[in-house]
Amino acid sequence: MKNPKELNAVAVEYGRTSTPSVIAKGEGETARAMVERAFDLDLPVIEDETLQRLLSEVEIGEEVPESLYRSVAVVLSWVFWLRGDRPS
Repeated sequence: MKNPKELNAVAVEYGRTSTPSVIAKGEGETARAMVERAFDLDLPVIEDETLQRLLSEVEIGEEVPESLYRSVAVVLSWVFWLRGDRPS
């Protein structure tokens, strides 16, 4: 894991609405805590600095912009595959 001062994180939720949304984001110690909590909850953590940087521009509670659908869909399909789920 990166030095906590350099760490950035964005949490995306999909399933409650028809489009993925940003539900949390943080830098430094907040990002480290987000990643640790995700590990504690057995949630997938993906390291993609470019996608993280783009998603960090989205406000918490807002939907992921259409321009990022393909990138987020790739991540979500990987998450579904890991869990053995199928998207609804």
